[in-house]
Amino acid sequence: MKDLSLSPLDIGIIIVYIVGIIIYGLKKAKRKDSEEYFLAGRNMTWPIVGISLFAANIGSSTLIGLASDAFKTNVAVYNYEWMAAVVLVFFAVFFLPFYLKSRVYTMPEFLERRYDSRSRYYFSFITVVGNVIIDTAAGLYAGNLILKLIFPEVNSTVIIIVLALAAAAYTIPGGLSSVVHTEVIQAMILVVGSTILTYYAFSAVGGWSGLMNGLHAQIDAGKLHTTTKEIFSLVKSSKDPLMPWTGLVFGVPLLGFYFWANNQFMVQRVLSAKNLNHGRWGALFAGLLKLPVIFIMVLPGVIAIVLYSKMDISSLHYYTVNDATGARMLCTNLSQCPNLTYPVLIYSLLPKGVLGLVIAGLLAAMSSSVSATLNSASTLITMDFVHKMKPGLTSKQLVRVGQIATVILVVIAALWAPQIDRFGSLFQYLQMVLGLIAPPVVAVFLLGLFWKRGNANGAFVSLITGLVIAIFVFLSEMYGWSDTINNIHFLNKAPLLLVICMAVHVGVSLATAKPSVDKVENMTWSTKIFREETIELKGLPWYKNYRYLSIILLLLTAAIVFWFR
Repeated sequence: MKDLSLSPLDIGIIIVYIVGIIIYGLKKAKRKDSEEYFLAGRNMTWPIVGISLFAANIGSSTLIGLASDAFKTNVAVYNYEWMAAVVLVFFAVFFLPFYLKSRVYTMPEFLERRYDSRSRYYFSFITVVGNVIIDTAAGLYAGNLILKLIFPEVNSTVIIIVLALAAAAYTIPGGLSSVVHTEVIQAMILVVGSTILTYYAFSAVGGWSGLMNGLHAQIDAGKLHTTTKEIFSLVKSSKDPLMPWTGLVFGVPLLGFYFWANNQFMVQRVLSAKNLNHGRWGALFAGLLKLPVIFIMVLPGVIAIVLYSKMDISSLHYYTVNDATGARMLCTNLSQCPNLTYPVLIYSLLPKGVLGLVIAGLLAAMSSSVSATLNSASTLITMDFVHKMKPGLTSKQLVRVGQIATVILVVIAALWAPQIDRFGSLFQYLQMVLGLIAPPVVAVFLLGLFWKRGNANGAFVSLITGLVIAIFVFLSEMYGWSDTINNIHFLNKAPLLLVICMAVHVGVSLATAKPSVDKVENMTWSTKIFREETIELKGLPWYKNYRYLSIILLLLTAAIVFWFR
């Protein structure tokens, strides 16, 4: 592969972007009080809410992860994307009204109102840990993956620190308002860059027919042990190593529900909406934006199978960790280091100027996801721990606490990011860790909203049970304690853990006292709420009625899934 270098034009575009986005973020800062700093004054309109949700989700780690899995003939990775639309409809219908009406700052705060402070503190701690080791660290890792190829002589730690400081430059002083407004710009760059790359990739491979002919040629030569139908199929067999159909049906929705309906750094954007309608429209708009991802972010990874399977990438001097020995190993082809698929695509295909724009888009995606998680984690630390321990702090003092917390979290994430290499595929790392964190939390949220008999004891014991099991499973995977457990696909482990946690929740709740009236009266869903809402929606035109919009979104999603079934 050719040596990698950037033209002065590319470097200029990247520098202008970085400086410009920091200045823009600082101009949009709101930090007069804690509500402005952590929730942007609760005044965001639906387009900003929707684009912000999309940008925070489609970070650089997701871009690299989607292309990586698609290169491994796993177009089924798109199931995570379209499932988001389904989950967001469920979220908008059932959960969002309770979140907004309760005027909470955080998801753990909502759990305290439904259960007690024990559940709040547990979920706050788990969410902060998850945001740091899953989202923030993965974003920094992905940014390092791109820049390390250009500057191989620079230590990865230095690159990660620089990226972290760039993302924190406007997050620390500006709060959620800076984060959300910069995400709108970043999402535009991201989509434009991905679309341009897709155009050049299809041009290089000879269009759709060239892609299919190239795949057939590799299959006939025995280099791909599959079929083109299997490559593009979203529904795999139960034995599929990357996404069995059982994992699609039970595991993917569970992870999606946690990510979109319970995760602080995503829900925080919807909490900033000016009212319930804008929150709902924004959530549905984010679901709509997820649908084209298969065309502009997944298919380029498949094209790389035809274009670059034979490419020698040893000149990139990129190392991975050997699964068997734990030793560092030089990558000589993409099969050894599939995480390099997206970087190889952009450096090989894009001309000068355009390359700078796409790298700027990647840095935009990285800073978007990192700033999002930093802000949400600092919100949790400030509002769920410090404010509870020192309720006398003023709003300005709380803002300062949030800023200090952000600095500390940046350092921790930067230290953890290099360890991700030990987990192979970046996307698999993200989903595996999420699959262990999510089930206990989803269990208490679902039972809390739809089962009035669920009480605080049941919730807390369920959360602790899930945590103990998750730690054991994680350590078993790292040190090989149990082949039986390790051989279960992580998308099948997650729903099994969910069932266990729900059973514990139900058992303990029934064995202990009923929850008080104030814990369930305004915190659980009922058909009465649906009937009252139906009356309220009668005066709205169809294009403002979230129910009609939800149906349209589900139909569009079903059409794409049917096409790639």
